[in-house]
Amino acid sequence: MLRWTRTILAGAQAFERERARLQALLPGSFLAIEHIGSTAVPGLVAKPVIDRMAAVESLEGVDVLIDRLCAHGYATSREFNATRADRKWLMRWRDGRRTHHLHIVVLGGKPWHDRLAFRDALQRDPALADCYAKLKTELAVKHRADREAYTDAKAEFVRETLQRTPRD
Repeated sequence: MLRWTRTILAGAQAFERERARLQALLPGSFLAIEHIGSTAVPGLVAKPVIDRMAAVESLEGVDVLIDRLCAHGYATSREFNATRADRKWLMRWRDGRRTHHLHIVVLGGKPWHDRLAFRDALQRDPALADCYAKLKTELAVKHRADREAYTDAKAEFVRETLQRTPRD
């Protein structure tokens, strides 16, 4: 079942703490680390999970970083990651629930630009953020026990938003 909270300052603080921890753990490995997802949009309803995106120059050799992250509190699905040519995904757990997601992507690649453009569109446009919040709430009820179906059901809204969003 999906758990929801309203994003507050705590989300930004949790992001900054984990960014600092990642930079200390793997100095120089990430070119940038960004706060993405609903907790990056003040006031937006969100699961209590901090989504982050870390940029690398190339995904070649990223398994070494993944191994190091897994040795320091992260978990991943190597099978799932093998199906993703454009990113790698990890999660962090505390007290039996996910607390953080980490998407490793190539700096300047499509996933990098798309995720930042979507986050920025929601931050700039409260009406768009409200529409997204309503959709997320409906989908959370509909897909209460299926996180993947919930995520997939949001994809069309994200695509349409990105099509209407000017790019730098």
